[in-house]
Amino acid sequence: MKKILDMITAEVTNAFEACGYDKKYAKVTISNRPDLCEYQCNGAMVAAKDYKKAPIKIAEEVVQSLKDNVIFEEITAVMPGFINIKITSDFIADFLNQMAKDKHLSIEKTKDPKKIILDYGGPNVAKPLHVGHLRSAIIGESMKRIGRLVGHEMIGDVHLGDWGLQMGLIITELKLRQPNLVYFDPDYKGAYPQEPPFTISELEEIYPVASGKSKEDESYKEAAMEATFQLQHGNAGYMALWNHILNVSVADLKKNYDKLHVSFDLWKKESDAQSYIPDMVQYMKDEGYAHLDEGALVVDVKEEGDTKEIPPCMILKSDGASLYNTTDLATIVERMKLFQPDEIIYIVDKRQELYFEQVFRCARKTKLVGEDTKLTFLGFGTMNGKDGKPFKTREGGVMRLESLIDGINQEMFKKITDNHSVEESYGKQTAAIVGLSAIKYGDLSNQASKDYVFDIDRFTSFEGNTGPYILYTIVRIKSILAKYRESGKSLEGNTILKASSPSEKQLMLELANFNHVVDQAFTERAPHKICSYIYDLANDFNRFYHETKILSEEDQEKQAGWINLLKVTKQVLEQCIDVLGFSAPERM
Repeated sequence: MKKILDMITAEVTNAFEACGYDKKYAKVTISNRPDLCEYQCNGAMVAAKDYKKAPIKIAEEVVQSLKDNVIFEEITAVMPGFINIKITSDFIADFLNQMAKDKHLSIEKTKDPKKIILDYGGPNVAKPLHVGHLRSAIIGESMKRIGRLVGHEMIGDVHLGDWGLQMGLIITELKLRQPNLVYFDPDYKGAYPQEPPFTISELEEIYPVASGKSKEDESYKEAAMEATFQLQHGNAGYMALWNHILNVSVADLKKNYDKLHVSFDLWKKESDAQSYIPDMVQYMKDEGYAHLDEGALVVDVKEEGDTKEIPPCMILKSDGASLYNTTDLATIVERMKLFQPDEIIYIVDKRQELYFEQVFRCARKTKLVGEDTKLTFLGFGTMNGKDGKPFKTREGGVMRLESLIDGINQEMFKKITDNHSVEESYGKQTAAIVGLSAIKYGDLSNQASKDYVFDIDRFTSFEGNTGPYILYTIVRIKSILAKYRESGKSLEGNTILKASSPSEKQLMLELANFNHVVDQAFTERAPHKICSYIYDLANDFNRFYHETKILSEEDQEKQAGWINLLKVTKQVLEQCIDVLGFSAPERM
């Protein structure tokens, strides 16, 4: 379906052209003064400079040309040259009836679908997910879903960290604790055990102990570095342990990502890119892109016009070792070879912007990506506690993501059961659904690049701009529709009638903006626009609900029209929370 803004703009465009003005001035937007009008066009203000004419005169000419147009209830020229627009209730009702019949609820699939890889995971294996992993997962999952909704091929990649020093640390500590394991016997020639010699709990305990020792004991750190070197050069026993670490870690990561309703199409790892590094490095040398600088191999990425210092991108250290830069560039090589994406989006901490600027410039300069392939940095801000500092446990440590989710669920269960008698199993199930909305909406309602305060009390509230408030609105609509159906009436075949009150028309206008908001959210990489939209939509519905006696209305045709309006409202809200990555319970 066409966007309602495009339909109105088309009419205004015809009027501008009919009056002798360029159509580029005819853009219509949603009014920023809803007390005065529903839509507005400010083009006369700009056209005045080009046509050497008072903007109000241009606006008056355009308005005069549109005075008999059937879609406008009211259109006026206002000093110094604004065009204020209100559309007819018949037009908006007709639009919503078409929307109700459209299986995509008015969302237009893109005519130019792209293949887009999203890098939005990045956890290290052998470590539990913590709150620092939350934003990447939530924002990335939402962008993936929004992109698919508008018709793009979105490929999510977790991109695990599995090839660095943490592997050597774990192997070193495990060797100290269980030196007789066959993995450490250089003469062992048999098949290695299928079962790992540790559980996920033991593995998660081993790493911090090993990390702590390496900071205090230089010989321990050297042993870990040697173990890392041996692993990366094919030590069979270490490779077998590495596979155990991966299998145990990935199973646990999947369990915890599932709790967040976050999934990945690819479970690729840093190690997958290692085989591409030698050829990539040789290519950079042969083509003259890379040169030695104090023993290190680097690519200069500074560009004319830079207002800040952009250091060279280091490809290999002076000892020949690779770095994160090397792995990330090799990963780009792998992605281009396997998928030929039109765009790769990295959803990472905004503090890594300079690093990714170096990597992107290096990839472009060395032609690892084609000119048509976009490399996009979507940086997010910090999730802070009420003290304004990065979110911590009460003891001051980094909170495990599992603990955060459990804490939110417990708080939601308490709120759900405080004033209601609820079966415990259903209460806990509902608390988990509503708790997830609190976490995700609390995060996504903020612009991604901004820091924000994670306030459990506010995020779990059923009032205000929160996930639970949105879900409560959906459940309220479900309840009304269920009661209507239970009265023996059908939910099918009803027609939305023209609005009979200002609150009803406002609800209809908000619904009509759905496809515009989704398009904007994807184009601007801005899931927070979906949150802002459904908060306004929920408020508009609740205002209409409180002013309208829907189920006691005696006029059956009017009541049926309202019911269909509620159906569309519920469908739009449910589609929006789905792309945000959560769902609504049947009752609360």
